[in-house]
Amino acid sequence: MSALAPVLDRLDADLPQSLDRLFDLVRIKSISTDPAFAADCRKAAEWLVADLKTIGFNASVRDTPGHPMVVAHHDGPAGTPHVLFYGHYDVQPVDPLELWDADPFDPVLKEIEPGRKVITGRGSSDDKGQLMLFVEACRAWKKLHGSLPCRITLLFEGEEESGSPSLIPFLEANAEELKADFAMVCDTGMLDAKTPAITVALRGLVGEEVTIKAANRDLHSGEFGGAAANPIRILAKVLADIHDENGRVTIPGFYDGVEETPSQILKAWENLGETPESFLGPIGLSIPSGEKGRSVLELVWARPTAEFNGITGGYTGKGFKTVIAAEASAKVSFRLVHKQNPEKIRAAFRAFVEQRIPADCSAVFHPHGGSPAIQLSYDSPFLTSAQQALSDEWANPALTTAMGGSIPIVGDFQTILGMESLLVGFALSDDRIHSPNEKYDLTSFHKGQRSWARILHALTQKS
Repeated sequence: MSALAPVLDRLDADLPQSLDRLFDLVRIKSISTDPAFAADCRKAAEWLVADLKTIGFNASVRDTPGHPMVVAHHDGPAGTPHVLFYGHYDVQPVDPLELWDADPFDPVLKEIEPGRKVITGRGSSDDKGQLMLFVEACRAWKKLHGSLPCRITLLFEGEEESGSPSLIPFLEANAEELKADFAMVCDTGMLDAKTPAITVALRGLVGEEVTIKAANRDLHSGEFGGAAANPIRILAKVLADIHDENGRVTIPGFYDGVEETPSQILKAWENLGETPESFLGPIGLSIPSGEKGRSVLELVWARPTAEFNGITGGYTGKGFKTVIAAEASAKVSFRLVHKQNPEKIRAAFRAFVEQRIPADCSAVFHPHGGSPAIQLSYDSPFLTSAQQALSDEWANPALTTAMGGSIPIVGDFQTILGMESLLVGFALSDDRIHSPNEKYDLTSFHKGQRSWARILHALTQKS
């Protein structure tokens, strides 16, 4: 503990300065999906490189066909592990802007209830706040000891929120440079505000956009209504057919490769005490909508889903317009588990849609990425060390959990770099990521820095 204690003290003392740095990064409008913000994405990458150089990292902006990557290296003592730390600096769009309480790119620290302060702004939680925790832990180590506790490579992506189109080619082209003993990924969260978690299972993802095309132009609904096909009605019927009355997905072959969760795992999740009311209550709901007869944790951690993420068609402006649209579109995402095959799911969905389209209409599809589910080892020595380090910092012992979301890079690290990953993050379920009024708890930001310092120390003790 002699090497760790002063680092923790330094992180406590430098908290105001670390907040200033995070605020500077959050102010950069690095929205990766909108080409209008391409310069801001590069600005964020350049800001990170400049900051990492002050710590002693050999850092650089690496161009890709899309937004740049940030890669940085720092040596460590001989015989210590080499770790690759991953995060992303890009953020989601802020729409609808009118639902924000303040400028999403003007972060502030505010108290939302007695004794609870939060950092506001787009990217404060996902993922700028998360990645800066590790950077601050490295900064404190370097400031106190003149070196880092182990060899560290950093990879910060600029396209995670827009499908990561450049990531796999970049990993393949730079595999030798990026390979390490294992990877650490920060884009996850805690079980609750007092209980840290290490994620060992992730659902996969398939994204699809479908457009139903009917007439060759928009039509007057009085003149053509009742005779002409209405693509909005066709689309609505197709989407409604995807689930049965028990919440199961009806697409043929959808459950191929889906296994039942082991009873001992279900029992462990049951012991966490999560109920429909406790899980859904904070978002104003109380009744699970998925497969009947399954707990909420099983639904979000271990069962596949089909969700509709956006529907457009016809007139959506203010007022009213009596029109039959020429086309209607929907964005559909599938969360996958176990051995479900993303491309088989995609093909099955397309066949399901096409079977329901009238002969004089058509369906056009556009893919939005796909990745299989991930299951990591429960007995990794790195996991054991990190679990104890987290338990030393937080009020409750660290738990190993699953995650309903998808982090495709974890699978890419496995297949391309041959590395397992350690998934540790400090986001909370009420952080409103991808939504208006995103925030990050000050406690997460402070104790998250301390947690990464503890993890780095614990990993070096195992070497």
